[in-house]
Amino acid sequence: MAVSSEPVIVVGAGLSGLATALGAAVRGRDVVVFEAAELVGGAAAYSGGQVWCGANPVAAREGIQDSLELTETYVRAIAHDAPEVLDEKAMLRWIHTAPHAIRYWEELGAIRWKVIPGLADYHNEAPGALPVGRYLTNEVIDGSVLGEWRRKLRVSPYFPVGTTYDELMVKGRRASYVDQEDTAGKPDHAGVPAFGIADGRTHDAASSGDPLTFGTGVVASFLRRVLQEKRIDIRPSHPVTELLAEGGRVIGVRAEGPDGPVEARGPVVLATSTYDWDPDLVREMVDLEPEDFGSVAPESLRGDGIKLARGVGAAIAKIPATSVPMLPGWRSQVGTGYGYGPEYAMPHTMIVDSTGKRFCNDSYWVDIVAKTLDPDDKHLPFFLIWDDQHREKYGLAATPPGGRYPEGWVSSAPTLAELGTKLGIDGEQLERTAARFNTYAARGEDPDFGRGTVTYVNKFAGDPANTPNPVLGELVKPPFHGLRLKFVGTGIGSSGVHIDGDGHVLDTDGSVIDGLYAVGSCAALTTTGTGYNSGFALGRGVTLAYLVAGELGGEPVP
Repeated sequence: MAVSSEPVIVVGAGLSGLATALGAAVRGRDVVVFEAAELVGGAAAYSGGQVWCGANPVAAREGIQDSLELTETYVRAIAHDAPEVLDEKAMLRWIHTAPHAIRYWEELGAIRWKVIPGLADYHNEAPGALPVGRYLTNEVIDGSVLGEWRRKLRVSPYFPVGTTYDELMVKGRRASYVDQEDTAGKPDHAGVPAFGIADGRTHDAASSGDPLTFGTGVVASFLRRVLQEKRIDIRPSHPVTELLAEGGRVIGVRAEGPDGPVEARGPVVLATSTYDWDPDLVREMVDLEPEDFGSVAPESLRGDGIKLARGVGAAIAKIPATSVPMLPGWRSQVGTGYGYGPEYAMPHTMIVDSTGKRFCNDSYWVDIVAKTLDPDDKHLPFFLIWDDQHREKYGLAATPPGGRYPEGWVSSAPTLAELGTKLGIDGEQLERTAARFNTYAARGEDPDFGRGTVTYVNKFAGDPANTPNPVLGELVKPPFHGLRLKFVGTGIGSSGVHIDGDGHVLDTDGSVIDGLYAVGSCAALTTTGTGYNSGFALGRGVTLAYLVAGELGGEPVP
């Protein structure tokens, strides 16, 4: 197949955008990457860098048994709630192509994959689930290999970049944060600044070299390889404002650069993330108002890809809000942003609604979202309740273990009844709820809602030193503390631009819009419907990048 002389236009310099650019360039296409923000990496760089892939070659070389059949069984099992939003053809295309994409990017030198140790599939009870092997991330990369682009790379404020998953699984996620705080404020030899961990905490990115891990490291690996290709032109601070169309075909983009408007002609690949910082799109997609929603994604995520695609007639596919990946979080202790962390899932905590009752597995965000937003039985507002053991052992957000919370940030009281009054919830019922919770938490059990039964949560979010269960502990030590929770987006909105299994954008009649593709989280997750597992978004992103780059490079994937 002949390769066009027009450049490929990629909108967004996150993981899927960089991967698409790389795949097209090595096949002989010039590529221009327009990024709205000053930094590259997008939401992927802020993430845990978990790339989920069933029957992948990395697990196979480590002797882990898996198959495409088991993978399909698992995805189907967790995507049954609303079968009408699951695109069967796209699901099968992803499942069967993903292992080849994983192998391709490694052979191309974009990344050296490794299996995340000890991490089980989210839904460990589902048929086809595995206890380990499907979560991939990068081997540690030294940031110095990026040269001047090191300063243009987003660094996650939510994961202790420089720590590996091997270390995190031994210490626990919260303890890994705390360990990093000792390095706060120390400049490194190259002048790389310290970066925020979460809610104002800092971590010296180069206290011993410049090791990059988690999502930051995955993006850095791809960026390092992208920088070797002279055909790729990355342009930060160039938000795309319009798609250019002619005769029903997308032929290019108009962007706003630092020196004025810029136009570029060629096929367009939307590699942006989602809508977290656009209140109108948040209302449309998940029916949440600002008092109940925030985001930890970069503030450049304002639904650009969705708006651009809509402007040329693209269809929007909606996934029920009860299945959207959101986390319980809080208003930041510093600044105007939002934060989240594993603290809500750690011992000596529980989540209640305004009646003072528990209503979900409150260590597991999947169940928290589903039950809180159940259209037939909503539980908004909802609150995190904890005792002083939690403050002493774990702290919260920027407050370290044993520290004092900022004035006005949480409510505290000597009894649960008084705490309920302060929070505007039924204090007497709160006491009864805690009494029942404590009876079973002391035994490491939760017969009411199954807290402590999800292997992924226990390993990734709990306290490995807490027995008999890493996420269960009594609430008995005053003073007691509480705050109103928000749902916090992470740049994976689930609803978005409707695409087929090969990344072609579809119009409202289901027809392909020529010249327009989508590979980022701006594209609806119809691939998995209402089923979600950590790593699905990045796993699908690098797979779509592989497919789209192959097509645009004249080597379509069979």
